Amino acid sequence: MIDRLLDASVRFRWAVVALTVIVAAYGVLQLLRLPIDAVPDITNKQVQVNVSAPAYGPLDMERLVTFPVETTLAGIPGLDYTRSISRNGFAQVTAVFEEDVDIYFARQQVAERLAQADESLPEGVDPQMGPVSTGLGEVLMWSVSYAPNATAKNPRIGGRPGLQSDGSYLTVDGERLTDEVAKLAYLRTIQDWVVRPQLRTVEGIAGIDSIGGYEKQFVVQPDPGRLAGYGISFSELADALERANISVGANFVERGGEAFLVRADARIRHIDEIARTTVANRNGVPVTVGDVATVRIGGELRTGAASIDGRETVIGTALMLAGGNSRIVADAAAERLEEVSQSLPPGIVVTPVYNRSSLVDATIGTVEKNLAEGALLVIAVLFFLLGNIRAAIIATLVIPISFLMMAIGMNRFGLTGNLMSLGALDFGLIVDGSIIIVENCLRRFAERQHHEGRLLTLNERLHEVFEASREMIKPTIYGQAIIFLVFAPLLTFTGVEGKMFTPMAATVMLALAGAFVLSLTFVPAMVAILIRGKVQETEAKPIAWIKTRYEPLLRRVVVRPWPWIGAGVGTFVLAALLFTTLGREFIPQLDEGDLAIQTLRIPSTSLDQSREMQLRVEKAISSLPEVAYIYSKTGTAEVATDPMPQNISDAFVILKPRDEWPEDVGSKEEVVERIEGKMETLTGNAYEISQPIEMRFNELIAGVRGDIAVKVFGDDMDQLEQVAGRVAAVMGQVEGSADLRVEQTGGFPTLDVQFDRDAISRYGLSIEDVTDTVAAALGGREAGLVFEGDRRFDIVVRLDNETRDDLEAVGALPVMLPATGVGPRQSVPLRQLARFEISEGVNQVSREDGQRRVVVQANVRGRDLGSYVSEVQDRVAEEVELPPGVFIRWGGQFENLQAATQRLSIMVPLVFVAIFVLLFVALRGVRPALAIYSAIPLALAGGVFGLALTGLPFSISAAVGFIALSGIAVLNGLVLMSSVEEMRAAGMPTDQAIQESALKRLRPVLMTALVAALGFVPMALATGRGAEVQKPLAIVVIGGLITSTVLTLFVLPAISHLLLRARGKTHHVGEYEDVDRFGGSLPAEPAK
Repeated sequence: MIDRLLDASVRFRWAVVALTVIVAAYGVLQLLRLPIDAVPDITNKQVQVNVSAPAYGPLDMERLVTFPVETTLAGIPGLDYTRSISRNGFAQVTAVFEEDVDIYFARQQVAERLAQADESLPEGVDPQMGPVSTGLGEVLMWSVSYAPNATAKNPRIGGRPGLQSDGSYLTVDGERLTDEVAKLAYLRTIQDWVVRPQLRTVEGIAGIDSIGGYEKQFVVQPDPGRLAGYGISFSELADALERANISVGANFVERGGEAFLVRADARIRHIDEIARTTVANRNGVPVTVGDVATVRIGGELRTGAASIDGRETVIGTALMLAGGNSRIVADAAAERLEEVSQSLPPGIVVTPVYNRSSLVDATIGTVEKNLAEGALLVIAVLFFLLGNIRAAIIATLVIPISFLMMAIGMNRFGLTGNLMSLGALDFGLIVDGSIIIVENCLRRFAERQHHEGRLLTLNERLHEVFEASREMIKPTIYGQAIIFLVFAPLLTFTGVEGKMFTPMAATVMLALAGAFVLSLTFVPAMVAILIRGKVQETEAKPIAWIKTRYEPLLRRVVVRPWPWIGAGVGTFVLAALLFTTLGREFIPQLDEGDLAIQTLRIPSTSLDQSREMQLRVEKAISSLPEVAYIYSKTGTAEVATDPMPQNISDAFVILKPRDEWPEDVGSKEEVVERIEGKMETLTGNAYEISQPIEMRFNELIAGVRGDIAVKVFGDDMDQLEQVAGRVAAVMGQVEGSADLRVEQTGGFPTLDVQFDRDAISRYGLSIEDVTDTVAAALGGREAGLVFEGDRRFDIVVRLDNETRDDLEAVGALPVMLPATGVGPRQSVPLRQLARFEISEGVNQVSREDGQRRVVVQANVRGRDLGSYVSEVQDRVAEEVELPPGVFIRWGGQFENLQAATQRLSIMVPLVFVAIFVLLFVALRGVRPALAIYSAIPLALAGGVFGLALTGLPFSISAAVGFIALSGIAVLNGLVLMSSVEEMRAAGMPTDQAIQESALKRLRPVLMTALVAALGFVPMALATGRGAEVQKPLAIVVIGGLITSTVLTLFVLPAISHLLLRARGKTHHVGEYEDVDRFGGSLPAEPAK
């Protein structure tokens, strides 16, 4: 079949070239459609359920909301596990599904179960699913703020809309905003009602998140004294507003043959109408809202705030739909944002503060640069060593065409182009099969030309192309099969490691498959077309020079093989010992270019206090000259994909380009040290420095943000907190611990309102009468809506903040007694019906798989992750005694490293067995297969030396390098050994066959090794964004190819001499007298 394919490729060579051009054109189209991102999206399949219930504390949220939701979700097909957090007034349950479950099926199942859970949830509690987004979903962030005024671009003109000379802001509707709350509420209104609706229509956007400012409300702030004087309760005030703010339809009436729609619209349209609303009537005189309360534009009791460079602002975030192309979506959203900014009110500006496409462009730029430089190096070597420009062009054309064929396959299988999926591509490896065919064609052309003593005719050239290609079929097919096999273990990865490395393996396999097809079709066709005229019969000068010096050494190797074999064994033993000293990590950390800082305060810190402390953090960090700007989110955003309590802030530090940094700051690590120096001067803040994407991935995948997480499970919160504290104390003593912290489960102060039931009964009141007063006065009660076009804003009855925060004033709140019909209505102070006690309560309750947990987490700096975890595990086992019912699980990145290592430890041995079987089938004997197999240990030794010399730890990226290296080493050995076996089959003595084959295959062996190594050189030397992820892989391959090439040229002939010299009888098909019981050839009979 292969012979027929080769024959057709040579015979219909022009058709093959035309078909290749068509495929390449289609590949260009597919390449333009290929989804591009910085890194693979490793977020597991999950559905978030957010529940808001302001009336409940953390323990009540766990008992009344979280537990029923978790129970309801249990048993959904494909559900892996659930985890949850319960905080004051908020709960989030995350359902994590198996990877093969369709996310929309999962959401449908969750929605159906939530509908069933309504009966078991408190009244008014409505669970909502989060957006269909992932850890890579935050593709664009922007700030909405007031522009600097009194500038040429934004002049300050009194009376015109915009900022005024007295600091107020005049809206386009003529409304003057004087206080800070009103101005921040206006910014939030612009974000929610102008910016958000337009960006939600961008293709690929799942939702728009907002944080900061205040959601605009019309706040009615009652005067308790006036309410008591008029005998009006808080509830009655709210009821009156609701009754005065209605709209009803009365069908239609006919008049003169026309139908008139009857509209009875009594909705409140302006703030003045709220103040004029009648609440009650006293002695024929109406009592209005304005008589008993102050009406003003205010904001809700917010749970989150935003700031930039030390001033408050509003931050918007575009969340990309799962599976989207982040570069395209981010750019489209940025373009729409630019359009929106043209229609904003005067003095309001929208400024992008984070654009994912910048990181994508930087990382893909690094990949493109590495691939382009690697391709150029490969091309240069081909020109240099082949000594024939046309032959080099043919081999070179395989590179772009196979890349385009790979793009077709990537789109077909839903793979994205990113740092990991394209990170293992080596064009030298891809063209190996084509090189050996082209090189063999040139050799046969030269030999036939020399034999004939003239230029070859067309038929003679076509015949030689066919024969040369057929000679190389065995090493090409089996070599490609072996390289496919060595990448097979990566296809078995699951979870996070599967999403990281399976696309890498699939991409390499697609490129290799394309190159393999081209080597059997396009390459022979092009050789038949382009290689004409006289072919140089002498080898290129570099090859001739090397061969002259290699030949006498080769004879010594065959005569005295043991020293060379001993050197090979010694090299491998040394590498094995050296490998035990290498550190371990999951993957090298991607340098995203920017930093993320999580700042933590004690749980009792209020949102306003957290905001003030965060503003000081921003001012301190923004003073560093290498920092472009810093913006922060404090507390929980509207779409709580990342629900933080009010005492925690996430800051994003955007750095300037490297050439704008101070001369004494040379690395990002030094920037981190300078930031830490600034943070140390700010008391009350604990902090953890990470990167934006890294931080989100860690939390979404495992529910924690650190490299290592120790999860302590049990039932008793106090007991869990004590054990976690002891674990943290042990971890703090281990070298490499950074950003160590224990989950804050307690310490949240609580104002308990304890009702005096006897007193309430004596006054003729019900518990509900008193609780309504407390809830309306402190929490606020909604009393209708005000519509401004499409916009809608709540009317809320709530005490002013100064009164709410004063316990004495709260205790004096009047609770209206039932009307007696005699005299004015009486009231009683709230303190006579209830008492207030401040206690320390639970801050949050975390659960996983239905059990409570407390997490101790840390980042690792200055050492590798694997050795750090091993030391921590040993010390925790020795020094921390676990009470009955309490157990520990280890998570974070270490969990991913452990899973990948376990998978590799099973699959790699199986693959090596399969490789040996392939070699046995290809060479039809155990001994030649063993000879080639000896190439693998020495190749791996070179990779270990490379890691040790560069100071890099062993990682899964390095493991991929070792895997690729094994295939390349076996391929080179197969090229040499297949020639030895052919010569021996023709009757040539073993030693002579070894020497002749080594000299004959010197050029292809050197070329395949050199082009494969040079293809990785740009990755090894790169310093661009994302280079640190590719560097271990490149270092391993380059180091291994150096040693494996030495092995192929020196140690392999020595081993072959020992293993093959006892053989001599040639096996004839169908005859079995010349083989032993294992299928090996019998020794040759001694010469007589």
